[in-house]
Amino acid sequence: MTQLHVRRATVDDLDALKPLWAVMRLPLDEMEKRLTEFQIAEDAGGRFAGALGVQIVRQHALLHSEDYPNFADADAARELFWDRVRKIAANHGVFRIWTQDRSPFWSRLGFFPADTEILRRLPPEWSNLEGQWFTLELKNEAVINAALTNQFAEFMAAEKKSAEEISAKAKTMMTFITVAGFLIFFACVAILAYLVTHRH
Repeated sequence: MTQLHVRRATVDDLDALKPLWAVMRLPLDEMEKRLTEFQIAEDAGGRFAGALGVQIVRQHALLHSEDYPNFADADAARELFWDRVRKIAANHGVFRIWTQDRSPFWSRLGFFPADTEILRRLPPEWSNLEGQWFTLELKNEAVINAALTNQFAEFMAAEKKSAEEISAKAKTMMTFITVAGFLIFFACVAILAYLVTHRH
């Protein structure tokens, strides 16, 4: 098997990518602007062996525009792409990965057809893409959202308690300052009265 490695696409890869995009009938100008989404597989001699786009939208990742000049390299490249995708997903806090690729490779990893309930979670940015969706949940969204909600509630309760304690301390300080002010005032009045009565 040909030894491959994966890297991020650069402008030098456009000559290899554009023919693939043309075959897939993708808009070349738009895809060129999205060049940085692509991961490139190549062999030790620098021969282009395939490409996979990875688009991130909030907590979702889309695997798209996957193609290979020679499909004999496909599964070997996909193994490497998948390692890279997992790292990208971890770095961006991705909860769920989507694809429209029907390759058995992705189903073996746990991708399954998205039902109506799951499709409600599809980012609206991708809702206009035609075809069947397959998805893989990396993290349980409901559990994470519930945990974040609980943490936020605990944080707000702690902030409220802290604010109340600060307010109580401020009131105590104001009371002390007020009492001290009155004492100083009366002491000054007493001293003034003493000086007036004993001026001779």
